[in-house]
Amino acid sequence: MAQLDTLDLIVLILLLVGSVAYFTKGTYWAVQKDPYASAYGNANGAAKAPGARDILQKMEESGKNCVMFYGSQTGTAEDYASRLAKEGSSRFGLKTMTADLEEYDFENLDAFPEDYIAFFVMATYGEGEPTDNAVDFFEFIGNEDSTFSKGASAGEQPLSNLKYVTFGLGNNTYEHYNSMVRKTDQFLTKLGGTRISVAGEGDDGAGTMEEDFLAWKEPMWEALAQAMQLQEREAVYEPVFEVREKPDMDAESDLVYLGEPNKNHLEGTSKGPYNAGNPYIAPIAESRELFNEKKRNCLHCEIDISGTNLSYTTGDHVAVWPTNAGKEVDRLLDVLGMSERRHMVISVKGVDATAKIPFPSPTTYDAVLRYHMEICAPVSRQFVSTLAQFAPSEELKKEISTVGNDKDLFQEQVSNRNLNLAQFLQLTGRGQPWTSIPFSLLIEGLNKLQPRYYSISSSSLVQKDKISITAVVESVQKEGAPFVVKGVTTNYLLALKQRHHGDPSPDPNGLDYAINGPRNKWNGVHVPVHVRHSNFKLPSNPATPVIMVGPGTGVAPFRGFVQERAALARKGEQVGKTMLFFGCRNRHDDFLYDKEWETFKTDLGDKFELVTAFSREGSQKVYVQHRMKEKAAEVNQMLQQKAYFYVCGDAANMAREVNAILAQIIAAERKVPEAKGEDIVKQMRSSNTYQEDVWS
Repeated sequence: MAQLDTLDLIVLILLLVGSVAYFTKGTYWAVQKDPYASAYGNANGAAKAPGARDILQKMEESGKNCVMFYGSQTGTAEDYASRLAKEGSSRFGLKTMTADLEEYDFENLDAFPEDYIAFFVMATYGEGEPTDNAVDFFEFIGNEDSTFSKGASAGEQPLSNLKYVTFGLGNNTYEHYNSMVRKTDQFLTKLGGTRISVAGEGDDGAGTMEEDFLAWKEPMWEALAQAMQLQEREAVYEPVFEVREKPDMDAESDLVYLGEPNKNHLEGTSKGPYNAGNPYIAPIAESRELFNEKKRNCLHCEIDISGTNLSYTTGDHVAVWPTNAGKEVDRLLDVLGMSERRHMVISVKGVDATAKIPFPSPTTYDAVLRYHMEICAPVSRQFVSTLAQFAPSEELKKEISTVGNDKDLFQEQVSNRNLNLAQFLQLTGRGQPWTSIPFSLLIEGLNKLQPRYYSISSSSLVQKDKISITAVVESVQKEGAPFVVKGVTTNYLLALKQRHHGDPSPDPNGLDYAINGPRNKWNGVHVPVHVRHSNFKLPSNPATPVIMVGPGTGVAPFRGFVQERAALARKGEQVGKTMLFFGCRNRHDDFLYDKEWETFKTDLGDKFELVTAFSREGSQKVYVQHRMKEKAAEVNQMLQQKAYFYVCGDAANMAREVNAILAQIIAAERKVPEAKGEDIVKQMRSSNTYQEDVWS
């Protein structure tokens, strides 16, 4: 009897274990991997497997001999790295891969085989700083105390086997133009590395980034082919991604991504940390128009971040994740002959194990173009050349090849007309659909749709749970251009503002945004955001005087600065002199926050001075630069009292002129040579008492 009881017990235990295993399958074990989870592993708290940060192990396992590292802030450097990888593979047979610098360690660069090649595509961010994903790499190669895997110190030239290529993305309106690629090249050379060809530099400030890249890469490939004894072959299109249609899947299935950025959002369980891979879908608490004219719009929006782990400090940036306009999505689908298949479910995977898919899958054609790809950006000359082989006729193929290979002709017919991809195909095709273009080519050739960053126009001390945005709605009409260029994100924000004010079907400028989001999850008055911290900060001591120069929406962070100082003054704290130079067209149409400045003046008294420049009120145009000269004595006096100096706005003209004028003011008021004035401004920059938050 006892024997039978024991047997029964064993059977019962086995049945129990089997039941538990059955009901927990897919939850605690045999879990199907989210194909997109790895791309945003950090956003969802995933940890990397041991050895995953070893770049040589990764290359050996995947059979690669060429890696394109990228330091990218907005995705452009990543795009150039991808293009180089593709070209190196198709033209020269290199086994290429791209690599995000923050995903790898670099102690074993000294073990790089002689027949391998490393590319470093480096963007310069802010005032000569590395991009967020390149900080650790830059600190490691620049640190004389760094030790490599074979035990050699930095001073022993441990990278004597390393052959490398460099290309930089910079902006000549900034003082430290392309400093990251220059310093990377300097450090690698000092460590014993051998650079192949010249270090390339692209200039976004001059608008020549693409042409700089194209002009650099041809002699670079020649030099690399000679150094590594590569044989060039006829380049044919080899897809990086495999795109498969899934007609058996319903687009409304809970497994299909319709624009959700990751698995948590798909499942409706969005959670932090919120960052560049994982936005918070934030409610818009307030929105209003700031301009008093009908032809232009400037928006003030309040984004509610209460109840989240998002936080900001005064001077930070908020990133807004845009959605492409329905008008442009429709145009591209139509010209590709895909309108009827827009909601077809597709799966996307890399042909190669190292290929990085830029969005989650399975998804739909519509979702990819609406939420994930930069379809409204100007089409590049290199991409036009690639498209030629898929032209709908031989005649068009020759025509497109000519345009893609002729710099001046491309400038005349494409760049000067501000054409995006769909507009280019529509005009050149003259009504013919481009049905032969592989969808994989669009994924490879178009950049990923990037968040747009805005200077936060509120004080975290005053409203820690609400982020203010101040943005002019962009609309650019160029003479001779067949289309008006509409800002992707600002028009999206305008649509949200219109919905917030009760318009059931907002359609700013006929653009038709899907503002309710995937599966109507965003309820029309929500916007995906995350916060990027900035070094653009008020002095830690509020008694320190400050001078701020911010024409137009460049005044945004200074609204936050003054708001904060006014709040401190109301609490009885000592606040230093606060001078703001603000400029706009005239006081009636676009004088931003005019009533608020009066309120701040009441709080701050003679500690606040607003100096205005209205450029179109008189016979002569007056800008903030002119007002600075008029206030030269006071500006110099404040600087001698250790004032901080801030500039926000246009980098190409205003910021550069303000820098020059400040040097002139210092020289004239202190009766020293102008060169000495320039040196003093440089010293201010070095000591962080001259700060810029500027854009091109």
